[in-house]
Amino acid sequence: MFISQIQIFEPFSILGVETGASDSEIKKAYRRLSILYHPDKNPDPEAHKYFVDYISKAYQALTDPVSRENFEKYGHPDGRQGLQMGIALPQFLLNIDGASGGILLIGIVGVCIILPLTIAVIYLSRSSKYTGNFVMHQTIYAYYHFMKPSLAPSKVMDVFIKAAEYMEIPVRRTDEESLQKLFVLVRSELNLDPRNIRQEQAKFWKQHPALVKNELLIQAHLTHETVALSPSLQRDLKQMLALAPRLLEELMKMAIIPRTPQGHGWLRPAIGVVELSQSIIQAVPLSARKATGGSSEGYGPFLQLPHFTESVVKKISRKKVRMLQDLRDMKPEERAELLTQVAGFSADESRDVEIVIEMMPSISIDITCETEGEEGIQEGDIVTMQAWITLHRGNGLIGALPHAPYFPLEKEENFWLLIADSMSNDVWISQKVNFVDEATAIIAATKAVQELKEGSGDSVREINAAVKAAVDRVKAGSRLVMSKFQAPAEGNYNLSSYCLCDSWIGCDAKSSIKLKVLKRSRTGTRGMVAADELPALEDGGDEVEEEDEYDDDYESEYSEDDEDVKGKEANGAVVNGSAHVRGDDDSSSDGSGSEEN
Repeated sequence: MFISQIQIFEPFSILGVETGASDSEIKKAYRRLSILYHPDKNPDPEAHKYFVDYISKAYQALTDPVSRENFEKYGHPDGRQGLQMGIALPQFLLNIDGASGGILLIGIVGVCIILPLTIAVIYLSRSSKYTGNFVMHQTIYAYYHFMKPSLAPSKVMDVFIKAAEYMEIPVRRTDEESLQKLFVLVRSELNLDPRNIRQEQAKFWKQHPALVKNELLIQAHLTHETVALSPSLQRDLKQMLALAPRLLEELMKMAIIPRTPQGHGWLRPAIGVVELSQSIIQAVPLSARKATGGSSEGYGPFLQLPHFTESVVKKISRKKVRMLQDLRDMKPEERAELLTQVAGFSADESRDVEIVIEMMPSISIDITCETEGEEGIQEGDIVTMQAWITLHRGNGLIGALPHAPYFPLEKEENFWLLIADSMSNDVWISQKVNFVDEATAIIAATKAVQELKEGSGDSVREINAAVKAAVDRVKAGSRLVMSKFQAPAEGNYNLSSYCLCDSWIGCDAKSSIKLKVLKRSRTGTRGMVAADELPALEDGGDEVEEEDEYDDDYESEYSEDDEDVKGKEANGAVVNGSAHVRGDDDSSSDGSGSEEN
């Protein structure tokens, strides 16, 4: 393409006369230029062209009436002139031969058209492939399909490794030898029936190669057998661990998503997901959490502490320190003496343990359930559940990252608050809580308290005082969780509240809630339910463990056979009112407000 320059037609300048010259002066100038440029006088073609296009037309424009009219209207004696426009291109694009020109044209089309289209197609395909939480839709479908109400904690792993993100990790032929060696190292963690070990092993290897690889790599992480991995397998494991937190969160959502006609989720798989998350973050084998001897939680919680091994746990258990909470309840000097004299730790190793214990979170919960503006709860009422979750640490921090030396990435602590009926396996209320973003937590608490007080008809002064008290509690390390549910049919309900940490083992809180729902009166009056009208909560409650389609390798620390847990539940009983329960351990948590599910 090219650009033609537009020249303004000036007849007086062409003829070399002043503007407004007389006819005689114009004629004289024309004769003089004719001698120089007329074809009869000058054979040069350029001179002939200049004479015809400029001199003659300039003379005509100043002497012929029609030409002069055109000149005055359009600036040219021939009338309106066309306008040529073009695009300026570099000269090297114009001075090329046919072969290089075609290649260059293809390159220009590729960069300007094909490349943007390709990027757009990739972006749109990825957008349709992933959810807003950057988890593949295929993973959500798989988790929803394979999640079962009776899923045992030891079998949650089988569902977790079916994530589409994990299935896309390539299985190389060069991995086979390393995986065979890894299988021997972690075989005891694979839930294989020892009575029929050969068939069980054959069945394991007949699975999809990606499932075999995924489980072996996760088990290698839990058992600290990663040294035996090849560099390529170590990269694959790091990729799996980087994806694990968000996949576990989605798996948790699939467990607590409303499934029953009443809109309840499933408790047993939800607890299993949290326990798997704890084990992955802390790199503790699932088998280490099986109840042993006098400990209902196994020796797994101790493995979170530096320098601790199974043999160290056996040594201190002789001093009646069988649970992590027993160790945490000791005074620092008593703990140091135990570790140095009984466990054989050095002074530096004992200090390492003390630092981690001070990082561990301890959770306390205040829960109230009531019908706004009414006394007692009648069937069909909208019940407001209000829970204040308070975090304490030995080092005084509120938001902090967990001590997880084997997890390759930074991971925030999150807590899941579940209000559930363990007998029916139903989760009534579920909410995620963390303690990182204080500003967001203040905004959420302010809004919730303000709406609650306004609905109760409180005055502006009372509302402001309640909001100020809520803000002070948030700044002191508490988070407010509020939710509503419809009261079920008339009857007594033995509920449990669970506050589960996804990053620490043994730093959870559990309590029992007794809820009595009255029959709706026809007159609309309501009767107050007194605490002494209800039977006292027996130690442990009467939870019935649902039969599982799987054989468990280990029992959850929330197993109803645990007498210690039963006693703790009894201490937190609620009768349509409020309860305060303190967590089993000093609990460390990273959190920022609460997110309702």
